[in-house]
Amino acid sequence: MAKKQPQTKAKRPQLTDGEIPVVGAREPCPCGSGRRYKACHGRAASHAVTELVQRPFEGLPGEGDWVALRELVPAATVELPLKGGLPEGVPSVTLATVLPMAWPALRRDDGSVLLGLQNDTASGDISRDLADTLQRALEAAPGSPVQGRRAPAEAPRLQDLLEPEGAFEPVVHSGFEFWVPDAENATPDVAASLERANAAAIPTVRLTGVDAAYWCETPDKNHLRWVMPHPEERLLDALARLHAAGRSSLGEGTRLVGSFRAHGLIVPVWDLPSGVGAEEIEKPAAEFAERLAGALASDEPLTAEERRARGGLTNRQVTLS
Repeated sequence: MAKKQPQTKAKRPQLTDGEIPVVGAREPCPCGSGRRYKACHGRAASHAVTELVQRPFEGLPGEGDWVALRELVPAATVELPLKGGLPEGVPSVTLATVLPMAWPALRRDDGSVLLGLQNDTASGDISRDLADTLQRALEAAPGSPVQGRRAPAEAPRLQDLLEPEGAFEPVVHSGFEFWVPDAENATPDVAASLERANAAAIPTVRLTGVDAAYWCETPDKNHLRWVMPHPEERLLDALARLHAAGRSSLGEGTRLVGSFRAHGLIVPVWDLPSGVGAEEIEKPAAEFAERLAGALASDEPLTAEERRARGGLTNRQVTLS
């Protein structure tokens, strides 16, 4: 009988990290290690897309308004300029606070793109997820929505796709009629959907004299919510200086009640009497901006009273993201 030939194992080709494709988390890693992908090269890729980016909109024009539209404003739109201009067949790209059915994006029949901002994202980098959705919307068939997904770890971010010098000028709407090209002639189902959405929208107005400040109306009282770009510790010190000096209000019957922390920025909040509208708060807000600039410029240590004021503001701070 012929002897059995000894079996030899073929040597696996060695792949460099840059050549490792993405496969299912429980599948063998393509690098040949014998381990599952999620326990091998998938670990770094997973970490890259899940690590929380504290300020996802940093570097974009209007960072404060991006935060406000993501967290505070019910209905608003902004035209987005792309680097290199719009692709052929895409007449416009518009950022919207929310889209019908909570779609991440929508390519309209005319080829224009709507990108939704107030959606859950799959990774810790909202900018990367939104950029991935935008790129897929630009290539989608007209008349179709775009579903969400986890963006690849090396995918571009909004900062890579949007024109860095373009103005960011939100238009705040009283309702969601911008969802449809001709809201007045909408079908009964669409009209009913718009009516429900509009009923839930809190009346909101963007101030014109200062950046990223939004007045809103609630049944009991009105509020001003102001997204500020200053470093958190320095801003809290400045607010404490003004609060301790009795200079943190926006006029009679108003008071600074606390702040949000959202996407790496601080959002001070004032209570306003129900009779104070957005126009009436424009001048007091501009005057407060001047007082705040002076307080931010101070390097003096906080006094005992200012430290107490700072502690009170910190205790009333809520983190939204």
